[in-house]
Amino acid sequence: MNKRKLEIFVDTHLQLCEACVSDAGTIYRAIDLHRDDLRRWLPFVDGLHSVAEEKNFLSGLCAEVPELRNYTFKILFEGVFCGLVGFVFTDTVNRKTEIGYWLLPEFRGRGIMSRCVARLCLWAFDVRTMNRVQIKCAVGNLSSNAIPRRLGFRLEGVERAGEYAGEGRYYNLNVYSLLAQERDNLLEL
Repeated sequence: MNKRKLEIFVDTHLQLCEACVSDAGTIYRAIDLHRDDLRRWLPFVDGLHSVAEEKNFLSGLCAEVPELRNYTFKILFEGVFCGLVGFVFTDTVNRKTEIGYWLLPEFRGRGIMSRCVARLCLWAFDVRTMNRVQIKCAVGNLSSNAIPRRLGFRLEGVERAGEYAGEGRYYNLNVYSLLAQERDNLLEL
């Protein structure tokens, strides 16, 4: 049986398409080509060594029960793959989730990720009936922190040593949240 992939229209230039196993080659090649840039804030990059490993990651996501799934989406800008955005640590009982994201260097500075995250938040509130969306960003990653701030998320505090950065180092993480009742901030983009 061939499962239909979920697609979310962001605007005339941007589309989110559910990532699946057949996308592993595209995603891996993009990560591998930009490994030096991406590894600074994405510790998983140095642990990813092959298309097969990316396939294993994606097949694990697709195997989850749809209601509980942590959806991961390819970001397509004018049809070209430029990054990933998706949910992690979704808790359907307490109706909360977290969004993670990364964008290839040549697509940064255009508001792409802000528009994608805003659209994904609305989808989480409206379709998945989430009450809370959280984003965690390494304190020093200014570009990543700009996104939740721009979208009206509230900075709740710092999670000390919240993400392993390799070689015995840890990043402190800014913790941001947006509640469903605060969604009007997203509609202004």
